[in-house]
Amino acid sequence: MLFVPSFKNLSLPIFSQQDAVEEHHAVSYARAVRRAAPAVVNVYTRSTLVDPRSLRPRTIERQELGSGVIMSSQGYILTNYHVVYGADYIEVALQDGRTLEAVLIGQDELTDLAVLYVQAENLPVIPQDSELEPQVGDVVLAIGNPLNLGQTITQGIISANGNTGLSSRGYIDFMRMDAAINRGNSGGALVNSNGMLVGINAAAFQLENQDIQGIFFAIPYQLAVNVMQKLIKHGRVTRSHLGVSGDAVVNAAGDRLISSGQTLYGLSITAVNANGPAAEAGLQVGDILMQIDGKRFSSVQQALNMIAETAPNTALALTINRSGQQLTVNAIARELRR
Repeated sequence: MLFVPSFKNLSLPIFSQQDAVEEHHAVSYARAVRRAAPAVVNVYTRSTLVDPRSLRPRTIERQELGSGVIMSSQGYILTNYHVVYGADYIEVALQDGRTLEAVLIGQDELTDLAVLYVQAENLPVIPQDSELEPQVGDVVLAIGNPLNLGQTITQGIISANGNTGLSSRGYIDFMRMDAAINRGNSGGALVNSNGMLVGINAAAFQLENQDIQGIFFAIPYQLAVNVMQKLIKHGRVTRSHLGVSGDAVVNAAGDRLISSGQTLYGLSITAVNANGPAAEAGLQVGDILMQIDGKRFSSVQQALNMIAETAPNTALALTINRSGQQLTVNAIARELRR
């Protein structure tokens, strides 16, 4: 005799139509990954070095691993300077299986960026929006090839936006986030939850003898594109300077900016480099810089960016306040050499 169990008093979960809708709309970044991941490539480099430990001169071959981002259908790829520095041969592997030899167009050590070129058709290009302004707290995905395990995606949020101008001082000014970056991720894409590029992955924060987690750096998109365009056009990046440093102030008396609720008045000059452009123009410690070529600035960083992005040997009209008197002096921006 066949035994048939009774379900009369058995309580079973009931799935309503609303449950099905909510399950269908579960949080997922699959669409973002589909849009962005094909444009993230693996970068492999080889370089030949002389072994300093050998009594007899002999060469050794060094191989490095990284990632890159296809920025245009013309074949330009962004990666990190430290990924390709000193390389004799560079190769990129696309997610569709193609392997291409790459040519180094230019590199910029300060921003840790380099531009590669490959000749190929039907290249996938990373989604970009020049008007996009990432916000602290935005969800981001880091896409790259860590440890040569194959393309991998890690997820986190932005904790600091970073400086987008050429006065960047390296990692200290980069975007900060907690999407994990490991060896091989360098040069890969940092995208938002829509798959739009927001930065180029750069490095993890490290201190000697300290185990630090959750602090990783990326080069902001606007800065990366700015550097890329200059490298493509000129093969290098030039930055100008006036040879001054200063603090933000909120009035002509030179009171410092002490909270974000106050409106920036100008830049109080605290030091003038001897024989620098500012010294030649007659700027003095205590002067308050209010405008650069008739343009106001909203922060000290913006003022430095305006100067850095000026073509070398360009005359700048500087509006200053000196002891309550407004003056205009002309200074020649000079190229900053490291």
